[in-house]
Amino acid sequence: MTDKTLRAAGTPWLLSLPALALFLGLLVVPLALTAILSFNVFDGMRGVQPDYTLGSYIEILSDGYYHELFLRTGAMSLGVTLICIIVGVPETLILAKMRPAWQGTFFVVILGPLLISVVVRTLGWSILLGRQGMVNSTLLSLGLIDRPTQLMFTMTGVIIVLTHVLMPFMIIAVWTAMQKLDGQVAHAARSLGAGPGTTFRRIILPQLMPGILSGAIIVFTLAASAFATPAIIGGRRVKVVTTAIYDEFLSSLNWPLGAAIAMLLLLGIVFVVIGSNRFVERRFKQVFA
Repeated sequence: MTDKTLRAAGTPWLLSLPALALFLGLLVVPLALTAILSFNVFDGMRGVQPDYTLGSYIEILSDGYYHELFLRTGAMSLGVTLICIIVGVPETLILAKMRPAWQGTFFVVILGPLLISVVVRTLGWSILLGRQGMVNSTLLSLGLIDRPTQLMFTMTGVIIVLTHVLMPFMIIAVWTAMQKLDGQVAHAARSLGAGPGTTFRRIILPQLMPGILSGAIIVFTLAASAFATPAIIGGRRVKVVTTAIYDEFLSSLNWPLGAAIAMLLLLGIVFVVIGSNRFVERRFKQVFA
């Protein structure tokens, strides 16, 4: 192999070095340090010790309190993901049928909130969901409820706000997949006698599945790792894994236990995402084969 060939082969690696260094420095190294910290011994009087143990993981895996935290976080993330799919997919389909001028307007409305800090949006929702907020006032004026409903400091309020915060990610993912749709295939199916429901189920939906899966993975991951919204809307009454990590690091100062919870949350998210992705892909291959 000549020097010119060697240089040509090594050029892509040289060009990727800055991105690789950034990836290692901002993601891999912090995660590795957090993983190491999770094995450190913690002493209530002396703090983090240089010795190593599995005590933090044993405490988490053997305590029903942490089991409940992880189950609550998983249920919250799954609920937000399902609502985003149920609302986001039809919304994207409707958006695709609009005229270009209206599409631009509605895209600004849908994606505009992403330009605002999630903390600011959550604080705005805390005003809307209060007992004297606009949501309760509207429900009372319509006669749907007799007295103000408790939405703040409840899981219902957290799911509502997280759904609003994460809905744009689902719409973007489905919209991207929709741009690859071949409209002639759907027209051909209709001309051959397929009804609208059959055409959507057998032709359109399989082509949208990559976008739906991508959006679901993004929404689930962001919901499970969200902190600001559960902390502000849920408060101390609705505790999830991220708020527990915050408490261990800044209240109890038990950094190894907080790091262990964080690592288990990361492993749980990776396991759920990979497992669900493979299951859904296998299932839809069987259904639409």
